[in-house]
Formats: sequence, structure tokens, C-alpha cells
Amino acid sequence: MVTDKRDYSLKAHNTFGIDARCRRYLEFHDVEEARRVADILRTADGSFLIVGGGSNLLLTKDYDGVVVHPAIKGFEIVDADEADDTLVRVGCGENWDQFVETCVERGLHGAENLSLIPGDVGACAVQNIGAYGVEAKDIIDRVEAIDIQTGELRTITNQECAYAYRQSRFKNEWKNRFLILYVVFRLHDRFEPQLDYGNIRAELQRRNISLPTAAQLRQVIIDIRNAKLPDPKVQGNAGSFFMNPVVERSVFEHIQAQYPDMPHYYIDESHEKIPAGWMIDQCGWKGRSLGRAGVHDKQALVLVNRGGATGQEVVALCNAIRRDVYQKFGIDIHPEVNII
Repeated sequence: MVTDKRDYSLKAHNTFGIDARCRRYLEFHDVEEARRVADILRTADGSFLIVGGGSNLLLTKDYDGVVVHPAIKGFEIVDADEADDTLVRVGCGENWDQFVETCVERGLHGAENLSLIPGDVGACAVQNIGAYGVEAKDIIDRVEAIDIQTGELRTITNQECAYAYRQSRFKNEWKNRFLILYVVFRLHDRFEPQLDYGNIRAELQRRNISLPTAAQLRQVIIDIRNAKLPDPKVQGNAGSFFMNPVVERSVFEHIQAQYPDMPHYYIDESHEKIPAGWMIDQCGWKGRSLGRAGVHDKQALVLVNRGGATGQEVVALCNAIRRDVYQKFGIDIHPEVNII
């Protein structure tokens, strides 16, 4: 049965821990319930918002509309082909990190570097989540969804999703068009570790591991993330608040001339990625607060709820950081978090 509640608190549905409410809350648990929710959305007055684990969401006020929470569970192998790949169909409401853990346990490879990212599986297809040199698009084969306007069940290929850095058609021209039901992942039977991003190799070397297993790589990434990212159950946050800007090479070279030790990541001959957290740190924001919102003392890319912060306080902090980064570097950094 579709969960249908009125004047519902969203505090448990956003990792910032903001106590905002919505006018109506709907939750579906299988395909037929999703069809009924689509029917309701077609005829309901006002706007609607689709919320997964709420790990990429900042609520600045009560939401005068319908909030939809996809909650389909399931993990099944649908195909193992001759290319040493295995296709796995996963429900949109499955916890992302539990999905990664299950893959590692079953010898299905490709998701290890995405360990401990908060949120639900369905959201990965929208946000194209990424970490340590791997993005969801690298392992997504297709997405199964219901077209809200027609009620049609659609299978959407990876290519049709038009994935880019933290982008997809689901975030842009397809926003609020589909209810994602399942994501089908193409995982590899052969383990080929991706070790060249961040301090993965250094941490493996510290542990005297030269050729890690998938389980060892997953554990290293979990430990690295735990060392620098706050647990949202202890201190409200949405993980990385800002996207890392990709800039023209001329812009990069101008900044590098002033900061020779600046970290950066090659994109192509014309572009480099500069870590937003490094720029925020250079502006002196790491560990500072503005009201009850603050910047994490171990990772400047993470904004935190120091206790009782409102969404407006977090936005004010975000705007102050963006202003300072632009004044210092001439780069406008953009929030990765969905601000409502």
C-alpha cells in the first residue's frame, strides 16, 4: 500500500537534520504502487519533490507540495555475459553503501571506490555520484522508470541519460518527469583497482599493501572518508557541498603561477579540475562558523549543522564562501546540494 501522510516532518529524510515539513508525503514500495503515485502526481495541485536518502538536500523552509520517497528494494543478477561482466538489477530504495558492500562480497567489481557515499541507489542515476576517480555512470547500464505524465514504463540506457560530472538529464530537462524504479549496473568479474586518485596509494603503502583485494580497497576508502567526513547521524551535513570546478587551462595556469603546490586533476588538454575544498581552505574558512552553520574542520568542502541551524543559515554560509572564493581566485563555485 502506498504510504500517504499529510503535514509530514522531513527531518528523518534529510541528512542536514533540518526540521521542515511537507504538505503531503507519498512512499511507494513496488512498481504498481509507483504507478498509483504517478497517477496522483498527474492530478495533484502544486509542485512535488522526489527525495531518496536526503543526503544531497538542503531544506530552507516548509515544502508546500508533495514529497515522494521511492522505497523499492531488491538485488538480483539478471545476466552474466561472455565479456566477464555481470548485470545486477537493484531497487531504487536500497541503501547505496550496502549495495557496494554486497557487490564486493559477491566478487562483482567496479563500485569499490564509491564506498560509504550516503544515499539511496535511485539517486545515483540522477546525480551521477562519484568519488576517488570513479563515477556512477561508469557502472550504470540502464535505468527502469515510470514516465509520470504517461504512466509508461521506460527502460533508459546509460547513453540516453547524457551523464556528465554530477549531471544527468534527470537533473535537467527530465527533472520531475520520471519515477526511478530500478537501476541495472554492469559490474566486472575481474578486479581492476582504480588507485590513482587522492591518497589511496599512500594509504595502501602505509598498510604495506601492494596489490589490494576489492575488500581491502573498500576498507581503505571507508577509513579515508571516515577520517575526514563527519557522520551525519552525529553532525548534520550533506557530504561535499560544492562541486569541484573544471576550468580552462589558461585560468588554471594563472592560478598555479601564484600557488605552485595547488592540487589539480587533469581533465583534457584544455581543462583542469581544481578542488573546491582547497580554495575554500585557502580563504580561511576551514573550521569556521557563521551562526549555527559551519565548515568542517577536517574537510573544507563539507558544511555542517553545528546544532539547530536553519536551512537559511547554511545558505548564508554557502554564499559567504562563494563570495570569498570568487574574490580570491576569480572562480564561481557551485553547490552540489539541491537547495529547496
